[in-house]
Amino acid sequence: MSRSPSYKRATLEDRYDAIVVGSGIGGLGVAAMLAKLAKRRVLVLERHYVAGGFTHAFTRPGFEWDVGVHYVGGVVDPESPLLKWWDFLTEGRLEWASVGDVYDEFLIGQERYEFPRGRERWRESMQRRFPSEARAIDEYLAATWSSNRWSALYFAEKLLPPLLRATVGPLMRAPFLRRGGRTTLDVLRGFTLDEELIGVLTGQWGDYGAPPSLSSFGAHATMAEHYFDGAGFPVGGAGRIAESILPVIEREGGAVVVSADVQEVLVADGRARGVRMADGRELLADTVISDAGAVTTYEQLVGDESATKVVRDGIAQLPPSPGHVCLYVGLDESSAEAGLPKANLWVHPTRDHDANWKRLVDDPEAPLPLYFSFSSAKDPSFEERHPGHATVDVLAFVPFDWFSRWEATRWGERGADYDAFKARLTERLTEALYRHVPGARGHVVHAELSTPLSTRHFTNHAHGEVYGLGHTPERYRYAPLGPRTPIRKLYLTGNDVGVFGVTGALSGAALCASAILRKNVYGELAEAS
Repeated sequence: MSRSPSYKRATLEDRYDAIVVGSGIGGLGVAAMLAKLAKRRVLVLERHYVAGGFTHAFTRPGFEWDVGVHYVGGVVDPESPLLKWWDFLTEGRLEWASVGDVYDEFLIGQERYEFPRGRERWRESMQRRFPSEARAIDEYLAATWSSNRWSALYFAEKLLPPLLRATVGPLMRAPFLRRGGRTTLDVLRGFTLDEELIGVLTGQWGDYGAPPSLSSFGAHATMAEHYFDGAGFPVGGAGRIAESILPVIEREGGAVVVSADVQEVLVADGRARGVRMADGRELLADTVISDAGAVTTYEQLVGDESATKVVRDGIAQLPPSPGHVCLYVGLDESSAEAGLPKANLWVHPTRDHDANWKRLVDDPEAPLPLYFSFSSAKDPSFEERHPGHATVDVLAFVPFDWFSRWEATRWGERGADYDAFKARLTERLTEALYRHVPGARGHVVHAELSTPLSTRHFTNHAHGEVYGLGHTPERYRYAPLGPRTPIRKLYLTGNDVGVFGVTGALSGAALCASAILRKNVYGELAEAS
């Protein structure tokens, strides 16, 4: 758990080199980069009572659950550039355990599939399962590689000065947008008409939060490539991520403070000057960075600033990523006794993910596409820390509209009808747990359900979204979205600058740091590693 002090108890100065709003990995990452690479004194303000954003963990007696870190790619191979990034930012304090030879397993209808570690092993496995689609699978792999290659140029364009962006920007974005500006389904149907294969290739759509007809192929390609070489999990649990980064920030005189509710960004003469807290106190800084998400930043923290109107209006047209429900389950037996795997389990009612999602939008009683994560089995230290216990996350992406009638209510005081709806969802997810993890039956001693309203309460994301703006083609075609804002010295970091997930938010942090320091932080990280 985080050792960050609460805002009321913290001893804070009135001015810092930089202030970061939000302590997700986008916020912590950019703070650590500024501290290590430029000796900046950075204050990170987190409205939740635990630092880390979606990388934090929470506990109950005998148990611990991760809330957003289920597996991370690029951390298993000792020579991986991403692993070297993490080692640089945490100074080697963060250790990763491999999820194993199979990182994802799928149950689609009545058929089971596995994604093994290693690009070539993955290719051979898929071609054995779909021998008539061997060429399509090779074309798919080539397309994912190409998309990720061109994404570097796409994101580099966001760091150019405005005048240069206006002239050469479209040329730099174009190679990535040839596929990234189209839907995943559209691109895949250019390779194959085998709906079963398409259903398997897109079985991880929950990793970026949009089914194939809605998602950008650029987002899908990023996700697929990220895991081809396997995945890891933090030893000691997801909370170790924030714990491992904190000393880097503190060593330069910075701090990470929790229960710190920022009311607004202070702007004068077109420039960010600091922040005003909910209690009225003003904290000043040369640079202000928001890890609160683009929508929250422009609509709440900055508000009606005339300089941001065009961008604010443009972002308002982009849909959010979906919310989710998650049943956090505690077992009175070990992972080994319960037979829990390390690999994640995806359960889809049918191979048509778009139809599955549409049924949910129309009917809350429709079959739920499910995701099972077994963090206690992934973390080799869990049994030592919580002997004789195990945990499971049972997660489903759901439409926020299911919960919109209660959005004006307060956390813990939403009423009997909300509690009844949660109880019904808990019952359904528990039944699914017993069906797919039979070793859990008779051993569940704790279960609690989060909803998009829970996420909204702790993150201030209006729709309880977990991946920020939706990863649609429209999002990637929207050029103004980047680390710089129309307000001087106000920057964005995190998922809305990079892409989805832990590593996506970290890439957003690197983009943000590059914009602030006016140099290639990616290159500096590589050299420093």
